[in-house]
This record gives sequence, structure tokens and C-alpha cells, in this order.
Amino acid sequence: MPEEQSQTTMAVDELQAIIQRCQILEESDFRGEDFNLFQVAGQKCLEDGYAAQLLEVIQNEKNKVIIKNMGWNLISPLVRCILAYKQEDDKQEHCLKILDQLVQLCNPKELFLGLLEQIEQTLGEQVCPTVMLLLQPLQTVLLKLQNKKAYSVGLSLAMIMNQLTPLPVPYTKQQIQEDKLGLCRCCNAVVDFAKPFVNEVVKNMEKSSEYNDMELKEELLKFCMKSLKYPLLTAQLEQLEGIEEHPFRHFATEIVDILQDIRELMPLVFLHHKGRRSYWENQEFEDIERKNSADSLACLSYLMFVQHFGINCFPMVFSPSYLLQCNMTHIEVLLNRTEESMLSKGLDLFESCLLRMEDNSLSHQYLEFRDFINVPQDLVKVMTLCPIEHLRKKSLNMLQLFIDKFDAEGKYTLFRCLLKTSNHAGVQGYIIQKIKDQIHLSLTKAHDNVWFTGHHLISLLDLVLFLPEGAETDLLQNSDRIMASLNLLRYLVIKDCESDNQTGVWTILAKIEKNFLKPLHVGLNMSKAHYEAEIKNKRENRREANNSNTVCSLTVSEEKMPAMTTEMQLQVLHSALFTFDLIESVLARVEELIEVKVKAVMAENI
Repeated sequence: MPEEQSQTTMAVDELQAIIQRCQILEESDFRGEDFNLFQVAGQKCLEDGYAAQLLEVIQNEKNKVIIKNMGWNLISPLVRCILAYKQEDDKQEHCLKILDQLVQLCNPKELFLGLLEQIEQTLGEQVCPTVMLLLQPLQTVLLKLQNKKAYSVGLSLAMIMNQLTPLPVPYTKQQIQEDKLGLCRCCNAVVDFAKPFVNEVVKNMEKSSEYNDMELKEELLKFCMKSLKYPLLTAQLEQLEGIEEHPFRHFATEIVDILQDIRELMPLVFLHHKGRRSYWENQEFEDIERKNSADSLACLSYLMFVQHFGINCFPMVFSPSYLLQCNMTHIEVLLNRTEESMLSKGLDLFESCLLRMEDNSLSHQYLEFRDFINVPQDLVKVMTLCPIEHLRKKSLNMLQLFIDKFDAEGKYTLFRCLLKTSNHAGVQGYIIQKIKDQIHLSLTKAHDNVWFTGHHLISLLDLVLFLPEGAETDLLQNSDRIMASLNLLRYLVIKDCESDNQTGVWTILAKIEKNFLKPLHVGLNMSKAHYEAEIKNKRENRREANNSNTVCSLTVSEEKMPAMTTEMQLQVLHSALFTFDLIESVLARVEELIEVKVKAVMAENI
């Protein structure tokens, strides 16, 4: 007898011997040793490629009781073999038939635990193939369970999502089309897996308006919330050219539909501020759940108000300002993230809410809400710190749009807040320019208002027309702010006559000269002298070294910057001097205008 045939006979004979011994035992007499011997023999048959013989044993009616009690032990080796064989292989087909037989014959409770254990033990690239293979058997087993079905469904969905969560979410068009790990297909397969249980909840709710069995509904809600956080919060959800059915858009539609079917969509959108009952006694766990919930709700609002999933069931009775108020918490959550996908979702949601509103229609009273102060500060952080250019530009646009929506008092309050909280000279310069624009509108008859004239404006100018550290202020670092302040002062002096003094600038002229103009003069002289001395030193050092390619290193925030030659250093120093000259020329022009106006008034009074 050939060696291969001998091994075949040996593996199958071992299995048959165990089967024959167990056939004569009562079900209650099965011992732990019997289970172990059956598992080892069955696994050997599978691993040696004799699935056909194992299938015959399982299909034998005489072995039904044995398979019912012991068959679930074969799940792990069975899954390994199915995934190892190619799709056209007869051995894989035999293994799939064995799995189907086990689902039909095994004790549902034991098989359920076996399937979950297999999903839990799977890692890396095998996660999605394993989950997709076992979803249908798992669904069949769950539908058979009589006791604790809701708990078992929830445990299954939680286990599956926990296994999927570590996987990277495809983001680009190419990544989505390749779906290298199978995540796109797997997510949509999980939704199909959940549908019978959704239908069960819907059917029960239709039977009675006082449907009290909330456990299964609660488990489905948890699944939807997890799905909103992963993968949907991270996923690219814009429609992509060349992809007929975007897998994540389809998944998002299904999740929103489930929430609508179980009557949780509108409560989540509008009643989230009331909070959901916490199940944790541990404060740390409760904080984690609250954060996860905030991420999920932010994603849901994005899906509804930007991508318009579920918008057909949305009641069109709410004012744009109320919708903005409802979404500000979500916008803040998204803008506090650093990932491109989440920042872009936050900016898109903010834009969607603002575009619904008329300019100058948002009451200043909304700034009493914390979110309405925090969000513009978050925009400033994105504008100044985000490494992605298109997000920085969009943040600036959203800040302008946000400012435009407020009434005059709201704009005034927002300007004060941003001037006090922003330490970025470019942002401060931008705000000062916006203040100048509002003053211009206020000085025209059509836009007369008290917030950008008189004593209110004087209070605002106190924040603008001063140097934070007097003459020792870093003028180069603050050049954007200083230039904007000088341009504003020049505008006020030209536009507002001392006799009219609508802006109040002439009332505080002495304070402006003391806190801003004189320290600026001193600071410019000090800075120019310092930089001219540096230029002189560099030139002398260059002559001594007789090598213009000498380099130096520069460290900023503990990060070493690219080396600079002496010539490059000289260019930077000359650029700084040019900035000082520019500031000085505008300063001279402002002082000249003030002198002319003051002399003109004195001449009139003589």
C-alpha cells in the first residue's frame, strides 16, 4: 500500500474509531476526552486534505448526535482550510459544505461561541475574509437562538466592529477601488447581516406602539453609533468619478436607514443634548463613551446636512439659526481633530449651516453659547497650524462667512474675542482689516450703527492701537498686525474729521501716541540698528572666512531646520530691514496726516 494511501486510511480510521465508540454512548455520557479526540482527528483530516471523507462522516445520519455536540470544535481548522484553498478547488467546496452542515446540526449556543471565538482570534489581513465567511453562519445561528438573542446579536456586532476598527480605512479613489483588505465589502456585508434583526425590531414596533423590548433595539443603536465613528468618520464620502456605487456612501445610507427604521434618527439629531443614560460607574469609561458618542453624532450630522442622507424624513420647520446652534457642538468636535477627513467634514458641515442663513441675520446673543466662541478659535488653529493648504484656506473662508452672518453687535463681540485670544500676528492683522471694513460701513449713512463708532469703537481701538510689549515688541514677528493697525489709523485720520469725531479717534489721540506711535518709533530704531549690526558682522565674517558657502544650522522648537549659507542669512536680514522701512514709511505718513489735521483745526480756531 502506498505511503499516501496509508496516511489517508490512518487519519480517516482514527476518526471512524472515535465515531464508532461515541455512537454507542448516550449523549450525557460524552466525556472531555471524546471531544478532544474528535477535534484532533477531524482537524487532521482537514489539514491533510481529506475533507470529502470528513463530509461523509458528518452527513451520516447515525452521527447526528455526535456532530450536534462536538462539531463546533472543527470551526477553527475548517476556517483556516477554507481561506487557504483557492476558490475553484474541490477541497474548498467540501469544506464549505461541512461548514453548512455544522450550522444545521450543531448546538446553536456552542456553535455561536465557536464562531465568535474564531472571529476574535483573527488578525491583520485575515480579518475581513474571516468575517465575511462567517457572517452567514453566524446570522443563521443567531436566528435559531431563543434565549438572550439581543445580547448575542449585540455581542456579535461589537466583536465584528472591534476586529475591523484597527484596519486602515481606504481614502483615495484608488484605495477604495482596490479595497486591498476587503474592508469596503466587509462593512456592507455586516449591514446585510444585521437586517433580519432590524426587521424584527420594526415588526415588533408596528405590532404595538408601546413596544417595551428595547434590548435588541439598543444593541442595533450601539452598532450604528460604532459604524458612524468607524469607518464613516474617517472615510471619504464625496461622490467619486468613475466609481458607480461608492461603498462607503452605500454603507452610510444603510446605517442612516437603520436608525430611521428603529425610530432613532431624529432623536439622535435633535435630542442628543439631553444625554443618554450612562452604563458605566467608572468615570474614565464614561468619558471614553461620551467622546465616542460625540464623534458618532458629529458624523451623523455631516451625513444628514452635507451629504443629505436621510434628509427626506427631516422636518423642514426649523430656522437656519437653530440648525446652526444644534450643529455647533458637532462642528467643534470635528475641528478639534487633526485628520484631514475629519477636519474637512467639520468645515463642510459649518459651511452647509452658514449658507442657509442671510448675512447680518444671526443675533449677538448666540455668542453667549460656548460653542459659538470656541468654533472661531478652532478655525484660527486650523488656519495657522494645519499643514494642509486647502484646509487652511477653507478655514479662513469659513471665518469670514461666520463673521458676515452676525449682526453689528455680534461682529463687534467676535472681533474683541479673537483679538484677545489669537496670538498669531497674521490673524490679528486680518481681524483689524475686518474692523476697518465695518467702520467704513458705519460711516456711511446706509449702515449707521453705534458699535463701530463712538465709545464702543474707542474700546475696540484700545485693543488694536498698542504694542503688546512696548518698544521691545518683536516688530518682525508682529509686522502683519502693526501694518494693519497703521492702515486702520491712517484711514480713521483721513475719513473722520476732528470736528465730527464720529469714531472717537481724536479723543484718544494722546493715548494712541503714547501706547502705539512713540513706542513704535523707538522699536523701529532699535530693530534697524540691531539688524544692520548683524548684516555688518555677517559681511566681516564672510570676508575673514573668504568662503560665501559657509553654512550654519538653525533649531526651531527642538527641530533642526535646513542649513543656511551666509548669503541666505544676509537675504533674510535684508528682508527684515525692508519690512522695517515699510512700517516706518506708513508710520511717517500717519503722523504727517495727524499733524496736517491738527494744524487745520488750530487755524480754524484762531
